[in-house]
Amino acid sequence: MSLFQAQAQPITEVVQQAYNQHPKYKEPSLQKRRFRHQDIVPLLEQLRHNPLFDVQVAGKSVEQRDIYLVKAGTGKTRVMLWSQMHGDEPTATMALFDLFNFLQLSDELDPIRKQILEQVTLYFVPMLNPDGAERYTRHNALEIDLNRDALRLQSPEARLLKSLRDSLNPEFGFNLHDQSRYYTVGATPKPATISFLAPAFDHGKTVNPVRDRAMRTIVGMNEALQQLIPGHVAKFSDEFEPRAFGDNIQKWGTSVILIESGGYHNDTEKQYIRQLNFASIVSALHLISGNHYTAYELEDYYKIPENERNLYDLLLRNVRYNKYGQDVLLDVGIFREEVDSPVGKGFYHRSVVDQIGDLSVFHGYEEVDGAGLTLVPGKVYEKPFKSINDLNAHNFKSLLSSGYTTVQVESLPGESESINPQLLPLNIITTSAKVNHELSMDTSANFTLQDENRNVRYAIVNGFVYDLSGDFPELFHGLVL
Repeated sequence: MSLFQAQAQPITEVVQQAYNQHPKYKEPSLQKRRFRHQDIVPLLEQLRHNPLFDVQVAGKSVEQRDIYLVKAGTGKTRVMLWSQMHGDEPTATMALFDLFNFLQLSDELDPIRKQILEQVTLYFVPMLNPDGAERYTRHNALEIDLNRDALRLQSPEARLLKSLRDSLNPEFGFNLHDQSRYYTVGATPKPATISFLAPAFDHGKTVNPVRDRAMRTIVGMNEALQQLIPGHVAKFSDEFEPRAFGDNIQKWGTSVILIESGGYHNDTEKQYIRQLNFASIVSALHLISGNHYTAYELEDYYKIPENERNLYDLLLRNVRYNKYGQDVLLDVGIFREEVDSPVGKGFYHRSVVDQIGDLSVFHGYEEVDGAGLTLVPGKVYEKPFKSINDLNAHNFKSLLSSGYTTVQVESLPGESESINPQLLPLNIITTSAKVNHELSMDTSANFTLQDENRNVRYAIVNGFVYDLSGDFPELFHGLVL
């Protein structure tokens, strides 16, 4: 295929090819999203040995971690891509390392690769906030949100980003983030897996030539992604935020494209969304390198649905509940919040009841229709077990069937012994602890759904559903309360 043919290749074919070939480019050392600065430094240093890349330490974080700038390509159009401005938003960082591997290889995508490298000069900042990544928190070590520091520039990381923007003066900038997995595409039940935005640079949401370029490019990127995840692409709110980098970089003359990685069913580690990021960025660079974005209509940007926060991890619908002598019909919306594990880089889930009542306009990654069932608070089993090891597969199902969601143990493991909540079939308390599993907002979700004969159909333990009429999962999600 000639370069001319690659330039004429439909964007839908480009994104499909990039998506299909992604497994060969996927950086194998990054398989979990809670990686740290020390995990990517060897990868960046290794790039120094390839003449395709120019790798520099462009600056330092608050805690003196190196922030790298990687350059590739020789084209006249300059594009800057920065990721992990927020330390707990790593999906695009993984995709950038996949992109580095893509740029180094030679295969059937050579025409696309060649066009990008010859027509564009790429500048990457793959982890702007390494201190936040170390803690897996949004903010930097000063507890400043870098994306609200574009004006005051009080953080060294913010000053670095501003300096790079000014010195490189890129025509395009990719501001790469993760958003909450609880956003939907408009009022639909579909998670907003990818959301785009060409940020406004004033309160009037003016469209000048700089923002126009970003908007048209997004239209092309949306067309491409719809081939892979139809109905899962949204537009982020374009309310002007005067302190944010995206809004200001747009004002300073760089066409900014915000990519927000949201949620997708059964993709906790965001490896599928990582693949979508990679394919989307390749498609965008194809559009930019061939000026193909100019063929898209501005009005189609406004047709992309806005994302709305309408999702729960678990939504119970149409359950009866009796309290204060009132028998009511209600829905229950439950979040499974991530809590950092005290050991290592992992996490576990702790549930919280967010809303109670008519939640008919909301949706859930997992939903249970409780029509004909009554919600009953989980009970604590009266007879203590000697240890957690005595709670085994021979007794927990009968306990759940009897309405128990929590058991007592005489002794818990010592502090040096970590307990994996994914292996606990019920919640655990000591004999002296007290818990209350009444349904209430901002409390954990531990109850059963029973039929009119008081038979337990579903048990909800720490916000996870166990269908007692089906097979039990290999992993559980109890907690030590």
